[in-house]
Amino acid sequence: MCRGCKSRLLNGFRRNFAFAEASPPRIHPCVSDTIKVAVLGTGSLGKEHARIYAEMAAAGDVEFVGVFDRDEERGRAIAEKHGTALFESEADAAEAAEALSIVTPTDSHFELARMLLEKGRHVLVEKPMTNTGDEAATLVELAREKDCILQVGHVERFNPVFGFLQREASQPKFIEAHRLSPYPARSTDIGVVLDLMIHDLDVLLAFVKSPVVSVDGVGIAVLSESEDIANARIRFENGCVANVTASRISPERMRKIRVFSGGETPSYISLDYREQKGYLYRLGRSEEKESSLLKKLMAAGDSKIVSEFAGRKIVREPVPIEKSEPLKLELNHFVESVSARTAPLVSGESAKQALDLALEISAQIASGEKLK
Repeated sequence: MCRGCKSRLLNGFRRNFAFAEASPPRIHPCVSDTIKVAVLGTGSLGKEHARIYAEMAAAGDVEFVGVFDRDEERGRAIAEKHGTALFESEADAAEAAEALSIVTPTDSHFELARMLLEKGRHVLVEKPMTNTGDEAATLVELAREKDCILQVGHVERFNPVFGFLQREASQPKFIEAHRLSPYPARSTDIGVVLDLMIHDLDVLLAFVKSPVVSVDGVGIAVLSESEDIANARIRFENGCVANVTASRISPERMRKIRVFSGGETPSYISLDYREQKGYLYRLGRSEEKESSLLKKLMAAGDSKIVSEFAGRKIVREPVPIEKSEPLKLELNHFVESVSARTAPLVSGESAKQALDLALEISAQIASGEKLK
């Protein structure tokens, strides 16, 4: 590729991945005091949507009107478990509900979301929101035209870990994220970048709040037709660099993020999304005494430890995170957004940014080409 072509490509890349706040949609006024909700797809994740909506219905927060699944037996089992209706089609669910979760294979997301939005329904679509950026843009525009909520299921945004990170690491300089799992029984229709890494890409874009200026993506297919292991190195306009690794053929499960942050009080934060815990490392103050060897050896995870390195004190302290179920927070936020007619935290616009970045990484893996 010639230098001029590369320059034009990079300029377009920067424009595509510039961080931008979503503009609040004008929300359709025709919603009930108690929102009628339904779930399309009752597989491994859809059944959890159904469980949480049933809990919300029991508390009087929503009216859980039913579920639909193309596997009728599976759908009926979930409907009977939660005492709700089993719809015969997606269209029937759309007629009965005001707000719906789409928890189906990625290939079906666009057509289902478009059908629901055209009917004036509010939509929470699981990630990745669509297969292409053009499809995502179409849904964003349609939601705006119909004055409907369009929220995307990037659940880590509702993890208390992310809330702590936003508060404490105000000037991220280097970020490392690992998301590993054994080979799944689901989402094998897409590669690991769109299946797993996209969670961390969404977090990075929301956290760093700076345009992406370059990305190098590599990956290999092992058990699937698309990549099962991938790594991306992402540079932001403000100087922050992120190194992101995702694998779905790991013997262990891991969802961790580590952040080196600058500013007046430089720090290193290591956080575990799954366990919802972690540690903050910072320079110690003069009055903080070094911990005894016994305390260092016997210290529990909730203890503060002060060590000395090269004449400087380093403090390791557990982070104060109040644990909660991120999916439950996400669905409650969706219902609140519909009820209050406010823009969701993970809007279609912001989810499209993560999708565009994921598609760029996937394309680089497929072609072996890197953008520099």
